[in-house]
Amino acid sequence: MAGPGRSMLYSLLLFSTILSLLEMYRGKLASSELLTIFGGFISSLLFLVLLTFIGNYQESSGTKTGWSAVAPAEIVALIAASTVHRVCVTTCFLFSAGLLYKVNKLSGMMLAKSESKVRRY
Repeated sequence: MAGPGRSMLYSLLLFSTILSLLEMYRGKLASSELLTIFGGFISSLLFLVLLTFIGNYQESSGTKTGWSAVAPAEIVALIAASTVHRVCVTTCFLFSAGLLYKVNKLSGMMLAKSESKVRRY
């Protein structure tokens, strides 16, 4: 399992790769309706990897992760989506909300599993 430092590095590399590919192909992504929606999904992946980066940074510095990590990650993803197309902003927001729901649900399951292991010992 990767520690917070390694996960921060991987998420930063993924963020820069996804952002550069999004900007390289923004003309193609804005050319049709379906590709515009796909551009919003790619922008929501930016949100996910930036949220991972900020969360790991806060974990390594000892602060609690919460809305202080979600808001900046969402703002950056929406700004990146706005460089492609206006519709990408809306779809990015919707996909990001879905991803945040899934991440929160997964985090709760993992926390419950780790607490049950601690109780056994």
